Amino acid sequence: MLNRKGHAGTLESNDILVTIEEQNPGYGIQIELTSIVEAQFGNAIRRTLTNRAVNAGFTDLSIKAVDKGALDCTIQARMDTAIHRAIAIHQTITTATGGN
Repeated sequence: MLNRKGHAGTLESNDILVTIEEQNPGYGIQIELTSIVEAQFGNAIRRTLTNRAVNAGFTDLSIKAVDKGALDCTIQARMDTAIHRAIAIHQTITTATGGN
């Protein structure tokens, strides 16, 4: 397990706070979603989060999302930023320790 973590967003209105953590192989993509519009858009939010994770090459990822009515473009941007931050943190740690 690489233990990559990343987060992006806020708890402000019309935003979403996304936190991701890479998991052991076989975990899959698990989403814990809290949303003020879950009844109407929960499936679409989950689909967007999953698609962004898969497109970035993640197959085993824990995603926690607290949505305050974010538009799909905001959800995509927050997920992409969380992924980039997780990768940057991992690269910084491995460079500093000399590991892979």
